[in-house]
This record gives sequence, C-alpha cells and structure tokens, in this order.
Amino acid sequence: MPCAAAGHPAAEDHGPPAPTRTGSEEDHRPPADPRRWAALALICAAQFMLVLDVTVVNVALPDMAAALGLGRTTLTWAVTAYTLAFGGLMLLGGRLADALGARRTLLAGLVVFTAASLFTGLAQSAPALIGGRVAQGVGAALLSPAALAIVTTAFHGAERTRALGVWAAIGGTGSAVGVLLGGALTAGPGWQWVFYVNVPVGLALLAAIPALVPARAARPEVRLDAPGALLVTAGTVALIHGLVRAGDSGWTDPLTLLAIAGSAVLYGAFALVERVSPAPLMELRMLTRRPVVAGSFLMLIATALLIAFFFLGSVHLQGARGLSSLETGLLFLPVAVAVGLGAHLGSRLVGRIGGRACAAGALAVAAAGAVPLTLLSADSSVYTTLLPGLVVASFGVGAVFVTATATALATVGHREAGLASGFVNTFHEVGGSVGVAVVSSVAAVGIAGGGEAGFTDAYTVLAVTAAVGAALSLVLVPRGRPAPAGVPYVH
Repeated sequence: MPCAAAGHPAAEDHGPPAPTRTGSEEDHRPPADPRRWAALALICAAQFMLVLDVTVVNVALPDMAAALGLGRTTLTWAVTAYTLAFGGLMLLGGRLADALGARRTLLAGLVVFTAASLFTGLAQSAPALIGGRVAQGVGAALLSPAALAIVTTAFHGAERTRALGVWAAIGGTGSAVGVLLGGALTAGPGWQWVFYVNVPVGLALLAAIPALVPARAARPEVRLDAPGALLVTAGTVALIHGLVRAGDSGWTDPLTLLAIAGSAVLYGAFALVERVSPAPLMELRMLTRRPVVAGSFLMLIATALLIAFFFLGSVHLQGARGLSSLETGLLFLPVAVAVGLGAHLGSRLVGRIGGRACAAGALAVAAAGAVPLTLLSADSSVYTTLLPGLVVASFGVGAVFVTATATALATVGHREAGLASGFVNTFHEVGGSVGVAVVSSVAAVGIAGGGEAGFTDAYTVLAVTAAVGAALSLVLVPRGRPAPAGVPYVH
C-alpha cells in the first residue's frame, strides 16, 4: 500500500542519498552510466508490480472465495501472507543484495515473484493460494531492497533526488491503479488474472534488465542474520494466527491466547538474537530514540488503518451490498487518490506546524471520516455515506505516512538513516497484517453473510483506533518541525 516517504531497509546497507559533492570529490566519482535512466524505468516497473499486488488482490477476494470455496480465515491470509513474507524477510533481502550483488539479487527476486504469480493464479485450493502468496512475498523481499540499492548507487547529486522522486511516486500510483485494475481483471477474464498479469511483465523485465542494469561487485564478507529474520517472521505469523482465530473461536479461546503468547516469546527470542549477533538484522538500540519509536508507532497505526479499510470495504461492498468487482474498483479509486492527496498535504504541513500537530490532526481527520461508517445500516447509501467516509479517513491516513517517516528520521544522522527507516518499514508491514487480521475477526459475522452488524463493529474499531492514535500522538511525538525525509518508501 502507499505510504508516502516511508523508509526502505536497503538504505541500511547502502545509506541514504549522499549530499552533493563539489571539487575534488566530484572528480573522483565514476562516470555516469548512460543506461541509468532506462535502467530506472525497468526497476520502477518491477517495483510497481510489488506495490500493485496488495490492492489488486483486495478487490478480487470475493470472487476468489466463491471460486475456491474459501472461508474468512483463508481470505484474510490471502492478504496478510504476502505482506508478512515481504516485511519479515526484506531486511535480509537487503543484506543479500550486498553479499551477492544487487542485480543478481534483483533478478532472483523477479524470478521467484513471477513464478509465484503464475502458481498463485493456477491455485485450486486454499493451501496452494496461500503458499503462492508467501512465495510472492519472498520474491518481493529479494527484489525491492536490491532495486532501491541500484537506484541509490546509479545516480548522484541532484539526479539521485529526481530518481528517488520517481521511485516514491510509484506507491500512490500503484495503489490507485491496483484497485481499478483489480476490478477490471476480476470482472473480465477472472480473478486469476490479478496474478497472471505479473507473468508477461516479469518475463519482459527478466529479458531486459541484464542488458541495461550494470552488475555490481558482490561483498562476500557481509554477514547474514537468517535466525533473526526467521524469528521475527515466525513471531508475526503467530500473532496474526491468534488474531484471525479469535474471529471464529473467541478472544478467550486457549489456542488463540497461546498463539498470541507464542508470538511474544518469539519476539523476545528475536531481541536476544539481535543483541548477541555480530551482524544484527535490526539495531535494537534504535528503540531508545524517541523520534524513531514515535515514527514507527505512526506507521503501524496508519498502515493498519489503510489496509484494513481496503480489505473491509472490498468484502463489505461486494458481500453485503452486492456491488460487482468492477464497481468496487471504481468506487475505491477516489479513496486511493485521497491517500496521495493527503500525503502531499502532509509533506507540506509537517515542516510548518511540526510532526506532533500534523500526526494528531491527521489521525483526528481519519477518526472523523470513520465515524459515519459506524452508523451504516442496510438503507444507507454507499455513495452518500460509505464513500465520503472512506475518502475523508484515507485522506487523513495519507498525511500520517509522511509524518511517520519525517519524525523517525528527524534527529538521526545520514549514517543511521537507513537503520531508522528499516524500523519504520518493518512496522509498516506488521501494521498492515495486524489491521487486516483484527477487522477480519471483528467483522466475522458480516463477512459470513450476517448483514451490516459485523462491519459496523469493525469500522467502530478503526474509528476508535484512529482517535486513540491521535491522543497518543500528542504525548509520544516530539515537538518541533522535522526536516523532510530523504528515503523513499516501499508500498
């Protein structure tokens, strides 16, 4: 999903954009590769597929459920499996890009993602579908950090700023195109094509990238923290499993509580591993930085709200309201545009009124937009109640994304910007998975066909979450006006 100016973990390995150099430093820079802009176009096309694969699937969920006989739990995992694998393994993917070479890692990720897309489209059962989504996430975790590493090393000075601006524009564009394309493909050739569409694009990129993207030397001395990546991913899987199970078995079910407790144990083990690892995946000392903690909190809340709105709205509109997939895609288009507009306004306001005021105000707007959704009834109009509420709420969330990254990177130096952005991006992925899991369980009755009750309860949870987030922002987010963030986002 879009998150304007959210951090990317590849910066941990390659650093943020360097300041423009002059004099003798400029003379020592290697000559610019004449293929760099064509290479950027290819890399951005690859990244665009990864961004697209979140929203494009949301619109297709009801048709997937009908064709494969999927229940609420499997539908939830169809969304969260991708973001879990993507987020849990992305920092490891950044290290692999350093160890093996960025182009080699990018091509490996593209192969995995393309093959997984074909496999997912061919799925005839729930295990095959979820397995394919996990494999897509693994491919994305290899591809995305390697792609950004290539961008940050191929461009310098003002050119790098322009290149990263192009990269950053992919997020908002991908989400808007995703909802429309998902509806059109599902209503046309079928839901399988939301996955098949990646195959010809992936094959074309695999043929073109070796000719235009230069190879970089590998660094075999770079150490990998595979145990850390596996523990943090397993912890999040356990957490999501507990949250999703609660929708069927209740929040006090022993196995639900065991899964949530198990996630806490796994997260604790991850923290211990990171403390003793010679090359930790994540620098836990960043948790002592108040701006980083505040920015990560804002990213968690914003992504949880946004992806939950997309998931819940898609199932609600097609299940309870009987809209087609194409109608749903068209209806969500202004919602996606509102996210981009909110992010644009937030990027202007955060430097003028400060991160605290911007975060609290934006989350208050999101809460206000969600309030009408809590009052929906069977007689409520989609176009006069649901759509305006989603647009206003998403507009507020868009501004939070910018504030999250600007806050997290406000007080860290250039050498530590990658570490801070890695933290923020990790919470981005976790937030999306948690948000979908929670609203899926709260709206379980409505998703199963029980009418509006479950959905209004879930919208109430989102409204309360945004309001509580606004109140906490007044305490947690530091005063002052943070400098604009210089590291782009993932999706």
